[in-house]
Amino acid sequence: MNWLRLFVERPIATTLLVVAVTISGIIGFLQLPVAPLPQVDFPTISVRASLAGASPETMASSIATPLERSLSRIAGITEMTSISTQGSTNITLQFDLDRNIDGAARDVQAAIVAARALLPTGLPSNPTYRKVNPADSPIMVMALTSETLDGAQIYDAADSVLSQKLAQISGIGQVTVGGSAQPAVRVTVIPAVIQAMGISSEDIRNAVLKANLNLPKGTLENDHRQWVVQANDQAKSAADYKPVIVVWRNGAPVRLEDVATVTDSVQDVRNIGLTNGQRSVMLILYRQPGANIIETVARVKAVLPQLEASIPAGIKIETVMDRTPTILASLKEVERT
Repeated sequence: MNWLRLFVERPIATTLLVVAVTISGIIGFLQLPVAPLPQVDFPTISVRASLAGASPETMASSIATPLERSLSRIAGITEMTSISTQGSTNITLQFDLDRNIDGAARDVQAAIVAARALLPTGLPSNPTYRKVNPADSPIMVMALTSETLDGAQIYDAADSVLSQKLAQISGIGQVTVGGSAQPAVRVTVIPAVIQAMGISSEDIRNAVLKANLNLPKGTLENDHRQWVVQANDQAKSAADYKPVIVVWRNGAPVRLEDVATVTDSVQDVRNIGLTNGQRSVMLILYRQPGANIIETVARVKAVLPQLEASIPAGIKIETVMDRTPTILASLKEVERT
């Protein structure tokens, strides 16, 4: 018996079957996820520690080594790599594919706490960690440039305003700011002068620290009332630091500007971003796992006018990398096929 005869003798049922298959195909096509590559989530955690001014050798021996010893005790690690640069150490841990990433993150946090006693006392903050997917690459990169503002001012606006607002957009998993650093005051000691005056670098360090303390000033009270004395005497610019008294010599004060060059600068001077040869600050956007790249980028572009209005007028936002055009072109070819 020819099985095709069943369809020929039942045209109505055949038509309904074809319509059902067509509708199912359309619904299935509309539900297909849009991504440049298959979604593969590797259980990977990145640990980062910073110590301003430390050489790569110091970072490797004083920070990376203690952390590696503590992290190596975690079960399920398949690969551990570390990179130490000027003032920064980054350790990447990759776990077995069947290892739960949340459980691994808790183990990493415990290992960091255990290693804290072995790390330098001058470390400004504990090492941080974050869950990452090495298969993911940025979905969008924006450059901030200005003709009137310097890199520190642009970075401050990008870090304190733009990155926080962008991170709140649905589909955005992480926003990284690069190309400059936060504003800071840089003190460059003149060795010949402090040697002639018998001043040590520790004296200068203590003077700078004391000039930047914001401590309670005390209270005034009587039998019925109490007043809290409030004043902010923190130094915020080079002009505020220059008159700071380091030591007294022969009854006269030796000020910071007498033994060092004090300038307004940034925390990390070895960090620069360029866009068409112009100094710029980069905003690098990563998506959340499973998020639709096209829809996420569309949301970012929709809020760009609001973002530009929330920062100084002299800053220009320019999109320098967008992955959606290539994805849309590939999607168009798939639809045609």
